[in-house]
Amino acid sequence: MIRLTRLNQTEVILNSDLIEHIEMGADTVVRLTNGSSFVVQENPERILEKIVDFKRRILSQPLSAEQISA
Repeated sequence: MIRLTRLNQTEVILNSDLIEHIEMGADTVVRLTNGSSFVVQENPERILEKIVDFKRRILSQPLSAEQISA
């Protein structure tokens, strides 16, 4: 999950796995696979950094014994 800021200063937390594409223009528009879209303040490069940081945090966590035996 990544935290982004809408143009009206409210925050939205998105599941980055659901991002279909990011449109670059006068505004940055994030489109999700379910058809939803969000206009955000962050530029596409910053959004990509947030996604990479999130995935890096997830992948660096060690597995628990329950996860290994499942």
